[in-house]
Amino acid sequence: MQAKPFTHFPPPPPPPSTTKPSLVHQAPLSPATTVPRAISISTPDTRVAIPVPVPIPVPAPPTVELDDSITAFWDYQFLFVSQRQETTQPVTLRTVEGAIPPDFPSGTYYLTGPGLFTDDHGSTVHPLDGHGYLRAFTIDNNNVGRKVKYMAKYIKTEAQLEEHDPDTDTWRFTHRGPFSVLKGGRKVGNTKVMKNVANTSVVKWGQKLLCLWEGGDPYEIESGTLDTVGRFDMIDGCDSREDERSHGGDAWEFAAGLLKPLLYGVFKMPPRRLLSHYKVDASRNRLLTVSCNAEDMLLPRSNFTFYEYDSNFKLVEKQEFRIPDHLMIHDWAFTDTHYIIFANRIKLDVIGSMGAVCGISPMISALTVNPSKPTSPIYLLPRSSNKAESKGKGRERDWRVPIEAPSQMWLLHVGNAFEISKTAEGSLDIQIQAAACSYQWFNFRNLFGYNWQHQKLDPSIMNIKEGENELLPHLVQVSIKVDGDNKWEECSVKSMKKWKKSSDFPVINPAFSGKKNRYIYAATSLGSRKALPHFPFDSVVKIDLSNDSVQTWSVGSRRFVGEPIFVPKIGDHHHDDEDEEEEDVLQYAVSMQRCYLVILNPKKIGTSNALVARMEIPRHLNFPLGFHGFWAAEKKI
Repeated sequence: MQAKPFTHFPPPPPPPSTTKPSLVHQAPLSPATTVPRAISISTPDTRVAIPVPVPIPVPAPPTVELDDSITAFWDYQFLFVSQRQETTQPVTLRTVEGAIPPDFPSGTYYLTGPGLFTDDHGSTVHPLDGHGYLRAFTIDNNNVGRKVKYMAKYIKTEAQLEEHDPDTDTWRFTHRGPFSVLKGGRKVGNTKVMKNVANTSVVKWGQKLLCLWEGGDPYEIESGTLDTVGRFDMIDGCDSREDERSHGGDAWEFAAGLLKPLLYGVFKMPPRRLLSHYKVDASRNRLLTVSCNAEDMLLPRSNFTFYEYDSNFKLVEKQEFRIPDHLMIHDWAFTDTHYIIFANRIKLDVIGSMGAVCGISPMISALTVNPSKPTSPIYLLPRSSNKAESKGKGRERDWRVPIEAPSQMWLLHVGNAFEISKTAEGSLDIQIQAAACSYQWFNFRNLFGYNWQHQKLDPSIMNIKEGENELLPHLVQVSIKVDGDNKWEECSVKSMKKWKKSSDFPVINPAFSGKKNRYIYAATSLGSRKALPHFPFDSVVKIDLSNDSVQTWSVGSRRFVGEPIFVPKIGDHHHDDEDEEEEDVLQYAVSMQRCYLVILNPKKIGTSNALVARMEIPRHLNFPLGFHGFWAAEKKI
């Protein structure tokens, strides 16, 4: 993040020392002398819950301006305060405002994200390396009471079992993680780098509940108890040997052959890593995932394998692609006929590599963004299930040649992609809705403002000067036109309608995934707080793509929001009327010293009565900011 900080935060007073930096063991303090760990996450018409950290004593500031600077710093730190406590039995949440609607479907909202960042030996890790903490909000709307029950447990990955002592409830980090440096552990020669923390996303498919991470197998969880079953081999041990034979003369394959013993043997990386972002094709009732090779991180070529599973988790499609470019992919898109890869281009950082190997900087320091091209390459990869359909409609396009978007953007998350027109001659018009940022702002080592030297989060990195908003994450619409001969005709990128404020986590009604949608929702910031104008997010934005209208709902002062989750009504997928897309949504919000599960009416976002219900998480179970969630509707027997 090379942009200049928007302001200077005064040095914060040190929090009281504790043997275990846990939310659970900190007593509540008077509002006049505390800075609560406020965090909230919202979503359009959603039902979600969110964590709030416990207060830390801070001396009363002498001026209002200084107070906001100090509280802003601590509010930001509190988004990522460790929660060591788990639940053994479901906890019924108390409704503090409104009521759950009678027509709200029964089901469970699962949210995964990091839960622990600081051990008992002086090390604090990056949020992306925090151990996965799975939260579950079960809404039972079959009875008169319409109760919400909450559970939360750590995902018992191999790293979690090694680093946590259940008898003493103490932690010692031994794995560095790709984004962190250990202060109280071994540095030089520490090959325990790829710590699978299963903290990024969650999905329930084919009766399996899975928590995913960016660098290894997902972990299967027992849905009723949240107990960890174990690693789930989702890609069936694929090691790309067939792919290697077909590219035996490739010089980079020779280099890959030299790297594999080091990566697989020394660093214990799996041959292929599954990306944490999956897609659900609602029209075909399929789960789509993608993996890439471990050595691709260090080579100027990328291997992607796409998998499609039916409702019983049976693999029905598998297709491999090799792209001659050095890419870092977090999210991607699909349509009826294509998989879409946005080429976030990277390169090796020689100086950073030396520090990473020596253990004095994070392993991710070996990589940096590659802004050498003024355009953004986009790869349209054909879905195999539509090959027969496309036969005879013009010659097949060489998918190795990217489409060049006219602006430089680093893609973060995709909301939806679809084909809006296809003539008899075979022309194609593809629309993608996503969140993207600038190469000039994005920096692997400083994500979330992490500073491994001081082990603090710097909020100024996420809040640059006013007028530079285009550098920050914001919503974009990408349009691609391909003619009947599969030749690229046009590609454009523009900010989504009139909303240019800092935004991320775009979502839609999942029944419309891969199809034309009218509405899109995202977490955003209205910029009303001078000290934290862009992040953390404090509002939900709803955009009506049909008429260019924008509506927002704000969670309130010193409260924040994250990824929205849309909860469709039962039977939604049978409707083709776009107005039916606007249904109940799951949203989670965090307020001062409390976390709340918040339900919004998406049709009333922008009005004073959008909030439908707010449920309170007990103070001792407040939890840090989550990443991605999933709504699993109750199956009718």
